[in-house]
Formats: sequence, C-alpha cells, structure tokens
Amino acid sequence: MRTIGYDREKAIVYAKMWAFRRNPDFYDFSRIGGDCTNFVSQCLYAGGGVMNFTPVTGWFYQNVNARTASWTGVEFLYNFLIQNQSEGPFAEETAMRNLRLGDVIQLGRETGDFYHTCLVSGFFFGTPLVATHSYDAFDKPLTAYTFERARFLHIIGVHTE
Repeated sequence: MRTIGYDREKAIVYAKMWAFRRNPDFYDFSRIGGDCTNFVSQCLYAGGGVMNFTPVTGWFYQNVNARTASWTGVEFLYNFLIQNQSEGPFAEETAMRNLRLGDVIQLGRETGDFYHTCLVSGFFFGTPLVATHSYDAFDKPLTAYTFERARFLHIIGVHTE
C-alpha cells in the first residue's frame, strides 16, 4: 500500500462542473434522502481516483444497487474517511482554521446527529465556502447555513496499491 496525493484542484473543478446539475454516471438520491454525500464522494473520487471495493465497510459506487453506505451516508462517510487504512481517501478531524480546498464539512444537531455533507470550494476572509447537493450550491458561505454542530475533515491523502 502506498499513499498518493489528493488533487484538490481536480475535486474543485468537478464540484464546480456538477454543483447545479447531476452527473448521469451516478444516481441522483435527492428524492430519497438527499444527494449531498453522494456529490461529495464524487468530488473526492475526482480528486483521488481510487475507490475501496471492500464490501460493507469500503467506499465505492458502481451503480445504485452496487455501492457502499459510505458513498451516500453522512455518518458512514465520516467513519470511512477517519478510519480508512486501506484503499481510497483518508482524513483527520481538524479545526475549521486548518481546512483547505477540497476538504469536507459535515453539519449536525446538538444531539450529535450529522445530516449534511459539503465540500470546501473556497474561502472568503477565512470563512469556508462550500459546494453541495440537495440544496445545490457552489461557493456558498458556511455562515449562510443554520446548524448546531459542525465537524471539519482534512483529506490527508489517498491510499492505493
């Protein structure tokens, strides 16, 4: 196993291209729970190019019926990125001030229930700007959202064989 760089620029270019429309290579989950984590997973894949085909605990998308929960589920993506020691992207939780382009923000309730995933697409005077689906946006200030908690995931790199 070796580690390669995460191409943040490719992730942002992908996000900008698809923020307000849907890539036909991926199912649109907007009507069945939301498409935000699916969209961020696509961006992460654009920036890393490596999926993890481990059944159940991996991170991959082949079609709507052949995918892992981590590709489309907020909590599952968090767990994958933080715990991944196999193929695919991996991350660490960090402070907002340490975020970089292409990193991930998840929004939640005070109870600890996280419900929304965004990709950092820019910064405005230190405030993260985000790209996301479900409520489609690109370069939307994080301060425009109402949330009780947020967690910030810095993508460290991508494991590959």
